[in-house]
Amino acid sequence: MSRNIRLSIILDNLRSAHNVGNIFRIAEAVACAEIICCGYTPAPPHPKLVKTAMGADTMVPSRIFPTAADAVRALHAEGVPVYAVETVENAVDAWDFQYPDRVAILLGNEALGISAEALAETDGAVSLPMLGEKASINVGNCAAVVVYAIQKQWKGISE
Repeated sequence: MSRNIRLSIILDNLRSAHNVGNIFRIAEAVACAEIICCGYTPAPPHPKLVKTAMGADTMVPSRIFPTAADAVRALHAEGVPVYAVETVENAVDAWDFQYPDRVAILLGNEALGISAEALAETDGAVSLPMLGEKASINVGNCAAVVVYAIQKQWKGISE
């Protein structure tokens, strides 16, 4: 299967190497272009990430940036729009949004969300409805839902 060069995932200061490893597995499952680890997000070859990723960390290209805002600006310079996955005002439900053919999604810290600086650099936001009192789900679970919503819209076609 050819690598899907249309979807990048940016991780903004994730704390858990297990979450990052899980996201590498999700990214590999749908042939994402890359994962960009920012700030203190664990990046390959972190041992806990490697264990959870089960080899996906060697199959999905990755880059590291000092901040997520730096990563967003770099992707913009490459012509790639970036959408935050965050419960902010004016966010569109992830499965209702019309994703462009080349896109990046930005996922934030497990407790703090996306940094204000990075959020300000994005082209908009998508979110998942939060109907319960907690109004929060695991970042890896969120990544899976959004990535598969994008793939469903694109009908899983790889370039």
